[in-house]
Amino acid sequence: MSDVDALQTPRRRPPQSVLFVCSENSVRSPMAEALTRKLSNNRVYAASVGLRRGRTDGFAAEVLREIGIENGLRAPRAWEEFEDEAFDLVVSLTPEARDRIAELARGVPTELAYWPTPDPTLVEGSRETVLDAYRAVRDGLARRIRELFGSPGPESRS
Repeated sequence: MSDVDALQTPRRRPPQSVLFVCSENSVRSPMAEALTRKLSNNRVYAASVGLRRGRTDGFAAEVLREIGIENGLRAPRAWEEFEDEAFDLVVSLTPEARDRIAELARGVPTELAYWPTPDPTLVEGSRETVLDAYRAVRDGLARRIRELFGSPGPESRS
């Protein structure tokens, strides 16, 4: 699968269930899950996993609280917890997840997408610089989620 969004062709209706996958389920995929629940008004079943189980990230929780998502991050989960569940769409957020999910999903009638998302944990600098990196990830994911569901939705920032 190329690095271009897999969702380039219009779909008849938005997915009813979405699984977001990244490497550790600490930042990007749990943020995407929480944003999907908020932006869809909980009309979409959203879940997230990592190829490995990471630890909850305080900065991710903080930037979600900034936009009114309290307690939005669930405890990190690993792929094995969801490997037998079916989803309309599985979105990989890291190259590692994209490659692994493409391998695991062979022959499974699930739509796959790859949304390359930078890792804000790699940013160094002041607290505000780091938070800005997390905000950029949050806002980028929110934009893609709004596009996926075909509605402008609320702005990410309060």
